[in-house]
Amino acid sequence: MTPVRVLIADDQALFREGLRTLLSTRAEVTVVAEAANGTEAVEKASRLRPDVVLMDLRMPVLDGIQATARIRAAFPSIPVIVLTTFDDDASLFGALRAGASGYLLKDVSSDTLVSAILAAARGESFLQSSVTGKVVAEFARLLDAGARPRAEALILSISAREREILGMLAEGASNKEIADRLGLADGTVKNHITNIFAKLDVRDRTQAALRARDLGLVSLKPA
Repeated sequence: MTPVRVLIADDQALFREGLRTLLSTRAEVTVVAEAANGTEAVEKASRLRPDVVLMDLRMPVLDGIQATARIRAAFPSIPVIVLTTFDDDASLFGALRAGASGYLLKDVSSDTLVSAILAAARGESFLQSSVTGKVVAEFARLLDAGARPRAEALILSISAREREILGMLAEGASNKEIADRLGLADGTVKNHITNIFAKLDVRDRTQAALRARDLGLVSLKPA
């Protein structure tokens, strides 16, 4: 498998060095460049065309939200994952409006980070479970207060990959069976299921399947 080419944009040199070192241990990814501010990130994205950009938000010269917007406008095929310490609404929704494909906090595990990078490279979105609820709530707030618009908002928040996995959950498939059928790592499937549970506000697979049925995302076969 060809490694996913990553550009790291963060104003803290020590963090960039640590992140590069961490990612260098993973065969699935390779760091092609670093940027210390948003302007450098835009320039290097333009010149190097990485597969994925990891973007800090609070940087000098040009902040991460503006840099994300410029990269996405000029190069729509380059996904940007925000990697930050801030989970306030202004940062989260500002980044998503700018076109970020993912939003992670810096305390995320290395496995989750790599899963997010690989998902972004495949054209998928990836939100850390701790911020997913905010996204669903915002969808609901922007629409009417009735039950149908709220359901529509929730449906919109479920990605195509998550719908596939939901369908397999409804069939009773295990994580390993799902991973084998979709060609994914077990950890990637686990992360998707965690996100699904958070979005649907459920605690287990049965509740997820029933909620998905109520939303019309899957059809459950009688036992």
